[in-house]
Amino acid sequence: MIQQSILFYQKLVTQLQQLDFIPLLLLRLYLTPVMMQAGWTKLQNFDSTLSWFADPDWGLGLPAPALFLFLVIFLELGGGLALLLGLFTRLIALGLSITMLVAMLTVHAKNGWLAIADASSWLADGTLFLNEAVMTAPDKLAKANEILQQQPDYDWLISSGKFVVLNNGIEFAATYFVILLVLVSYGAGRWLSLDYWLSRRATKVITEQEFAP
Repeated sequence: MIQQSILFYQKLVTQLQQLDFIPLLLLRLYLTPVMMQAGWTKLQNFDSTLSWFADPDWGLGLPAPALFLFLVIFLELGGGLALLLGLFTRLIALGLSITMLVAMLTVHAKNGWLAIADASSWLADGTLFLNEAVMTAPDKLAKANEILQQQPDYDWLISSGKFVVLNNGIEFAATYFVILLVLVSYGAGRWLSLDYWLSRRATKVITEQEFAP
């Protein structure tokens, strides 16, 4: 019975491995609009983003900020499209993972983990992720709702969802970082990526050259 169970499990794993290209495709499709939107936003707000890149007091204080901004915009816009096509996936994912790591360390880390302030979350009440801004968010949100409830169009204001306080923690950037590391390790996947077909073509050419008379 145990041996049969092990054999069944191994057979199941083998069958599932034939579908490994599907989650890799879904990860690429998920990241494409995220990265392209980030690049497009920076491009649309180029001057203000450049000032933020350059300013050492309230911004990042980067050397050669214009160069870094051009590189980030190119990587996010062009890289997002490359991920969609599955082209140079490992290289693109590596570059984007570096930008995510820099964003995590320089922008989001000081705000803890949570992207949206939720004082009831255990992630807001631990030594590692404790954030005073998150813990005081309920009072601020209650005051904001109190003011908004005095407006005649309050029902319309909340018709798309309740108001929240943005915390801008590392939650989203960390998620993108982990996904990008998966693509760095496993690539774009088979069948539905240009990398796969280019690799097959290159292998065929090399094989033909090796066995050519």
